[in-house]
Amino acid sequence: MADERLDAEWLRGWCEQADAALAELMRSFEARHGFAPGTNVVTLATEASHQATDALVELTPIPSDLTTMYWVIDEVSLPDVGNGYFVHSASLVADHFRAYGAVQIDGEEPAVVFASDGGGHLFALAGSGRVWMSTTASWFDQFDLAAASLEECFERLSRRIAGQL
Repeated sequence: MADERLDAEWLRGWCEQADAALAELMRSFEARHGFAPGTNVVTLATEASHQATDALVELTPIPSDLTTMYWVIDEVSLPDVGNGYFVHSASLVADHFRAYGAVQIDGEEPAVVFASDGGGHLFALAGSGRVWMSTTASWFDQFDLAAASLEECFERLSRRIAGQL
């Protein structure tokens, strides 16, 4: 699967399915948990986010799947799914890249951090298309394989949303 690249149409379909599942989850959230949910959204790309993606590409050679993702999605904020999941905007990824650089993973090209969870763990995409997750809330510690591809990463996120319905 890592040899296959992320398909923009597949990702648009994922966005629609995630939006529907999140709407259902938010309708029953307060009754289930006893408090109101935060803002859980998949924000689609805009002209401004496309410009931020172009600027990120100029800053560093990013994996092609990340470029595809940012042409469809601006960012994802799911504070109430599991312990929280966040796909950072291209402009935030660029800011983090300037501050911390790429993540070094043995046997991989340098990877770009593009997401995090509510525990501070980071997710990085390598040129191979594989997604790596930090073992601690640090840019400089070990990263373990989290998914064979960005598509698999989004599929797992869908299962986490569905698991809360």
